Amino acid sequence: MDAQDTAERLRAISGELSERFYERADVVRTLVVTLLAGQHSLVLGPPGTAKSELARELTGRIEGAAYWEILLSKFTAPTRMFGPIDVAALARGEYRQVYDGRATTAHIAFIDEIFKCSTAALNETLGYLNERIYHPENGGEPIRCPLIGAITASNELPTEEDAAAIYDRLLVRIEVGYLEDPSNFAALVRSAVRRPEAPARTTVELAALRYAVTEAVPAVDVPDPIVDAVCTLRAALRRKELVASDRRWRQAVGLLQASAYLDGRPAVEVADLSVLTHVLWNSPAERPTVEREVLHLVNPDAKEALDLSDTIDELEAQLDAMAGQSREALSDWVIKKAHNQLAMAGKRLEELRREAVSAGRSTAAIDRIAGRRRAVRARVLTEALGMDASMVQAQA
Repeated sequence: MDAQDTAERLRAISGELSERFYERADVVRTLVVTLLAGQHSLVLGPPGTAKSELARELTGRIEGAAYWEILLSKFTAPTRMFGPIDVAALARGEYRQVYDGRATTAHIAFIDEIFKCSTAALNETLGYLNERIYHPENGGEPIRCPLIGAITASNELPTEEDAAAIYDRLLVRIEVGYLEDPSNFAALVRSAVRRPEAPARTTVELAALRYAVTEAVPAVDVPDPIVDAVCTLRAALRRKELVASDRRWRQAVGLLQASAYLDGRPAVEVADLSVLTHVLWNSPAERPTVEREVLHLVNPDAKEALDLSDTIDELEAQLDAMAGQSREALSDWVIKKAHNQLAMAGKRLEELRREAVSAGRSTAAIDRIAGRRRAVRARVLTEALGMDASMVQAQA
């Protein structure tokens, strides 16, 4: 197997999907890295954020792979997931299940509304995700499932203890939201009324992906300085009372190796630690703290960008608090404060991006925050100054 060719193809797939799905470049890359590590991911966000479509587009690029998806509910029976009863065999007095087209034969799975897993299916779902096994209804020998990884999705976090057991087994947790950058939203609207061009469609063979997961990724070196950096990060998070299990930390090493492999490198580098932003939090409220500590080690440009993000968030909160005030008061606030702070933030974000590109560092966090600045700027100009939305878009 040509491991370099596989990595190149996966990078091409990531690029194609990032162009198609606005503001999802980091999401796409993280999902690919998770599959390469043979782990499972959770995409968490409100309805209408392309979670299902993105998962299908990614998994559809793996040629030869058996794909299975399901939308769970509290009433989903285990047999619907893993194999219905063979009625014809039952009529002959034989108790058998039909596994074709079900989770038991899938290489890639997409499980929507994962936390709505029924109590009846919980144990089998945990065994499927953890050990890749299924225990037949008739009590026969456990079936080994060929699952490489599952992409799961949910609109909300689990509230019941049973579902929390599944949540704990999803190593990677990715938050998605509605589009923030006004230019991306405008492009989305235009895409609804124009005939789309045939997109580029790079694929990768199942055998090549399997080889990468089982052989090439585990062969990536993890140098001692990276081990030291991971230990430093763990200590920093513990000081913030953010504690991840030893199992989660150990599994995260595979993600670091997969990140390096995807970039075509034989050894893990500090930049690969960025993926841990999606691993080391339990509630979304903890994610910003984790991101800040990770980027403190990984990317000084992005860390400063996060500080600028705090300023942008504060301005938006002030705009919300001024709702109902006179146009004169709003205009005075824009002129004296908001306009200058947003302009300075935009200029510094551009400088940070140039510095990051020059140093070969990731610009994902900077780009996300720059999009957030444009979104807040658009709100300020339209809501505080009453400018026409199309004019704001043209100036963005």
